[in-house]
Amino acid sequence: MIVDVHNHTPRHRVAPEQTTAALDSKWRPDKAASTVHTWDEHVRALECVDRAIVFNIASDPRGDVPDDGQLIYETPRVNNDTAAFVQAYPEKFIGFLTVHPFSPDALEEIERGTQDLGLRGIKLGPNYQNFDPLGPEAFAVFKRAEELGLPILFHQGTSPVRFADLDFAHPRHIDRVATAFPNLKMILAHMGHPWQTDCYVVIRKHPNVYADISANFYRPWSFYNAMRIATEWAVLEKLLFGSDYPIVSPQETMDALWRVNDPIAGTGLPPVPIDPLERILHRNSLELLGLE
Repeated sequence: MIVDVHNHTPRHRVAPEQTTAALDSKWRPDKAASTVHTWDEHVRALECVDRAIVFNIASDPRGDVPDDGQLIYETPRVNNDTAAFVQAYPEKFIGFLTVHPFSPDALEEIERGTQDLGLRGIKLGPNYQNFDPLGPEAFAVFKRAEELGLPILFHQGTSPVRFADLDFAHPRHIDRVATAFPNLKMILAHMGHPWQTDCYVVIRKHPNVYADISANFYRPWSFYNAMRIATEWAVLEKLLFGSDYPIVSPQETMDALWRVNDPIAGTGLPPVPIDPLERILHRNSLELLGLE
């Protein structure tokens, strides 16, 4: 079984007559991508996987923060949209809710998202949402997630979005989160790029913390180094398959796994072993996250 743990819920059921969607070159260096897509487009792109986790990111309730990445959605619409999409394709998709820790009804929205909407985990983007992952508001969300057995997927690492605080998405902070909440299952997105080594020392240390490989392959030298360092730190078994659709398709991500050693062809540099990559692709992430 192939599970894609990293997908953004479609913004539109059907393509609107007018849309602000446009190809954007900020997200990946090899080609322009769009963050806006439809239900049908998502389903077609995910035909190559068996199950997938979908989510979006809740807006900051403290005021207007520019969203030049088209990633932020108003609550509660954000969770309603994810639930509607999952309910239309229940055998394919698993929905994660999202909240902003500074929202006065964050804990109530977690209850609504799980009890009323059937969502089964939480997506947070500390940089996009501009909150300190070590702050008391965030810890209240983590505590409730641990109590309810809800895995959390964190955006980790860089972003081209101008108003997203990079430090809030540094994987070193998750060490302290995992120490405080040892039973909370977490995924660190994007292997914390470009801080993959920092990500690896965290997932190596904490049994319930994993990382996904999404949005890395299109920087081939960085991807090779990241996977080689994962080999040397013995954390390839803690890596989960994820794509970051619609910015990256799962098929692109699958194909790139087998090209990981292309940058070192003809050199004496040590290759990334292929068998563990096959296990990443077929890892039962749902079982590891308690979602089966």
